[in-house]
Formats: sequence, C-alpha cells, structure tokens
Amino acid sequence: MKRLQEIITTLHTSTKRDYLGRMMDEKIHCMKVAKKFAFDYWDGERKYGYGGYKYIAGRWKSAAEKIISIYNLNNSSKILDVGCGKAFLIFEIKKILPKIKIKGFDISKYAIENAPLEIKDNLIVHDVAKDYPFKDKEFDLVISINTLHNLKIFDLEFALNEISRVSEEQYLCVESFRNEEELFNLECWALTCQSFFSKDEWEWIFNKFKYDGDYEFIYF
Repeated sequence: MKRLQEIITTLHTSTKRDYLGRMMDEKIHCMKVAKKFAFDYWDGERKYGYGGYKYIAGRWKSAAEKIISIYNLNNSSKILDVGCGKAFLIFEIKKILPKIKIKGFDISKYAIENAPLEIKDNLIVHDVAKDYPFKDKEFDLVISINTLHNLKIFDLEFALNEISRVSEEQYLCVESFRNEEELFNLECWALTCQSFFSKDEWEWIFNKFKYDGDYEFIYF
C-alpha cells in the first residue's frame, strides 16, 4: 500500500508557534523535563510541551472521520493507537462508531491516567519499543501519530516491525522537513524528537525496514 496521507496536517498547521522563543527559553532543561512525559509535558507550561492538552469536543472529529473513511472502518473493526497519549483521537472514533473495538498504549502513565474515562479501560502503559502484547494481525488498523520520531533508529526499526506484525493496515505520522527553514524550525521546536529525518530519509527508512503502511509528515 504505502500511501502518503494528509489526515492531521490541517490540525497541525492551525497552531501558531514561536520557534525562536522556545529555543531561547531554557531549551536543554525543557527537553530533559519533557522526556519524562509526565504532568509538565502535557499540562505544565508551554515551554515543556503542550501547555495544557485538554479534550476539546470536535477538535479531532475531522481526523477521525478521515481515518474511518480511508480505512473503511465500521462497528466491527479493531484498531490500535500506538503512542496514544491521552487517546483523544480514538475516543473521537469511538464516538462515531460506538461498537468499534479500540486499544491504545503510551509510555506516559500520566497521559493514560488522564484519558477520557469512557475509554480508559481500553488503554495501557507500554513502551512502543518493547514487544507489543498483541497477536499477529490482531487489528484491522494500527495508527501512530507523532510518536515514532521520538525513537532512536534501532528502536524505530523494531516499532515499525511490531506495528506491521499486529495489523492488517497501518497509518503513522512523524515530524519531518523538506528544506533548511523547516529543519531549523523543527530543531527549535522539538523537545522529545530523536529522529531528525527529511522526507526523503523517512521514505528510505520505510523501505529499508520493510514498512508498507501509509504515512504522513508534519512540517514546521
């Protein structure tokens, strides 16, 4: 398959960012704090991450509808969100398809504890770079949004293989760049990114690691 998608780009570009401001605001300290993926990263000051990552009704609806349409999901489907954070996207999908079977995991205990109560029983704390506790082809679709670029390349290979193993179809989104300006902005903004790869490099990696699913890049 391996199609370039545009599912969350509109949502990503709707946020304004002060790139130089972040770079100059105790950036090294903030990176260390952010990589704990605890309160400060999600709901602390903006310099540590999201600056308050709250559920806003409808914010993820468009992305949820696109995923449902593109991958022909229905109330009998099974999906997994790898690096789900507070799981707002799969919560939105669940609201549209009430009987769909959802699972999600994230390395952040804080994020899982602060996910929507309605789906919390479907979420676990787990490291994306460790064996996934699921059977081969257990899910119709696995999604992973803005998580895999946080891995070192050897962990990235493992995660891509595990995502492919447990799913029939796959879609992921990662941070990337196409020119010097976007690279500079990404380097200013990113707090947790380990894999700073251009679009072409990411596509080479997908081929090298035999990832055949869909993908999307967000640029800064």
